Amino acid sequence: MEDELLIYGSYGYTGALVARNAVNEGLSPTLAGRDAERVEEQAMELGCDHRVFSLAHPEVVEKHVEDASAVLNCAGPFSNTADPLISACLRAGTDYLDINGEIDALETVAERDRDAEQADVSLLPSMGFDTVPTDCLAGHLERRLPSATRLVLAIDGLGTFSPGTVKSIIEGLARPGAVRADGEIRTVPAAWKTRRVDFGRGAKTAVTIPWGDVSTGYYTTGIPNIEVYATVPEYAVTAMRRTRVLSPLFGAKPVQRAAKRVADAVVSGPTAEQRAQSVTRIWGRVENDDGRHVSARLRTPDTYELTAQTAVEAARRTLAGEVEPGFQTPASAFGPDFVLDFEGVEREDVEEKTTVTS
Repeated sequence: MEDELLIYGSYGYTGALVARNAVNEGLSPTLAGRDAERVEEQAMELGCDHRVFSLAHPEVVEKHVEDASAVLNCAGPFSNTADPLISACLRAGTDYLDINGEIDALETVAERDRDAEQADVSLLPSMGFDTVPTDCLAGHLERRLPSATRLVLAIDGLGTFSPGTVKSIIEGLARPGAVRADGEIRTVPAAWKTRRVDFGRGAKTAVTIPWGDVSTGYYTTGIPNIEVYATVPEYAVTAMRRTRVLSPLFGAKPVQRAAKRVADAVVSGPTAEQRAQSVTRIWGRVENDDGRHVSARLRTPDTYELTAQTAVEAARRTLAGEVEPGFQTPASAFGPDFVLDFEGVEREDVEEKTTVTS
């Protein structure tokens, strides 16, 4: 194969961070996307080869990915981009990675596990934030308590978003909440549960959110009951619950299209200075049927900076042949300690009490 790594969606907010980090780490990625002007400008700036193609025609996509050893997809929403790229990669024998955190898109990738094994292709979705740190924390907790049947994860510090992240959130508005119960993903209302969580600096209010670990945590740990929370101001809990009846409206295609246009127009993503000052804290707990439980916390640098690092390192290890064929989560591919390889990430085991209310 002529090219080692092809980064699709390389000129988006997160894709640009990933592409620059790949170059800084000594890789020579081919940059790709459907906007010729933006790809060409970026390729000239970074000194990389580039390709211009959309995902509308399967034969064209396959032609472009067949020369790569691996494709790293940074173009969200992944409900639109993952399937055509994965299908092309399976036909071409090219490994696939992305930074996807969307439950439905992740479940679709997991369903192609057997196809990937037969094609000798690795499928590694969700190789960014939030899932790398949270998935590794889940794997660490399950390692400490292998009999666990319940997993709870909570995130604090999600203060800034890129246009792609906002559009993925908009995609998820039709399903305002989701948990895994007895192994199955269940749709629940917005702010279905609240929980007071101590991330290391006193308890804060968090609410259930439909984030990727509802999907990936199950495949990493085998734990059948999973809830994911994020911190919000106290007043936001009431607001989220009052707007539950609007969920069908938020899911309507005209509303989705309009909201995404607004996101492109007004959301630019955090500046370099904001990223440098940003810190995210994660808490996790597993419990078994006997009531035994263990907890741990993670502290990470900025979500986008960490994504650029984890995605590139996952791609590097995939190119080096370190990943088995088939569907993999971050922790199943690289182990629960993978996230500790990155500067600024700290983990501690803790014991604490939490309060849950409906």
